[in-house]
Amino acid sequence: MSSLMSSVDQRTNIVGQNRLELLIFRLTGQQPYGINVFKVREVIQCPQLTDMPGANAHVRGIAHLRGTPVTVIDLSKATGGKSIEDLSKAYILVTEYNRTTQGFLVGGIDRIVNINWEQILPPPKGAGRSHYLTAVTQLDDKLVQILDVEKVFAEISPPDEEVSETIKQRKSERDLSKLTVLVADDSAVARNQVKRALSSIGINVELVNDGRLALDWLTAKAEEVGGDISDQVPLLISDIEMPEMDGYTLTAEVKAHEHLKNVHIVLHSSLSGVFNEAMVKKVGADQFIAKFHPDELASAVQHWMSID
Repeated sequence: MSSLMSSVDQRTNIVGQNRLELLIFRLTGQQPYGINVFKVREVIQCPQLTDMPGANAHVRGIAHLRGTPVTVIDLSKATGGKSIEDLSKAYILVTEYNRTTQGFLVGGIDRIVNINWEQILPPPKGAGRSHYLTAVTQLDDKLVQILDVEKVFAEISPPDEEVSETIKQRKSERDLSKLTVLVADDSAVARNQVKRALSSIGINVELVNDGRLALDWLTAKAEEVGGDISDQVPLLISDIEMPEMDGYTLTAEVKAHEHLKNVHIVLHSSLSGVFNEAMVKKVGADQFIAKFHPDELASAVQHWMSID
């Protein structure tokens, strides 16, 4: 399994080309699921777990990885399925997510596939609001489901979503109530977190589900105003992982557009790693912020919206 992940650090050349690599895994059956390789620090066969009294029912225990305790979440049970029973055949996806390290218990590992973001599609309509999918894709005539790990983690360990009074009381030279921030994120949990944080400081927020919809929204606004939209929409906050068009590609498209290039862009993602800082500069984004810290995000928004 170590050989499967050994070349992850060398895979960053696909970033910014609207491509990603998915680690395909299974839970309790044969249904394939996927997670972005860049979220996965390592994959290990499940070691002996230490019980964690009083923990959430979906937490299976603590794995001790080279002396570091890591909380292990049963991904099947957390998404409404059966608990993974045979730990001797199970694996742990050790992930860096939202500034923390945690493990997701899965039933089996398949392979890594290289795929274009345009092949990653939103979940089918009519699935309701309680599902755990952010996207789906077709692979070998099977539907691969990409799980909303942000929703899973938020339900088990809810983040602090309140902006501090210090940030709320900051004054701006611009009338922020007349401006709009566009937020692009495929996770409903993440979109609502950002909206609540920004609404608390008087910011008008528009929400879209992916990069393609964000670009369409911005270009439609440019046609409506007949030119540069930055006086009305000075800021775009974008996730990196999104169906159809990722945040890096979206940023490059915005910065290449005559009427959109003056819009400031903050990339806001649960993806960790030093490659993010390099990619921010490469595609022309203004800032990268790891999810989710309401004060840091709100402060950044106040900063970029105060710049003409």
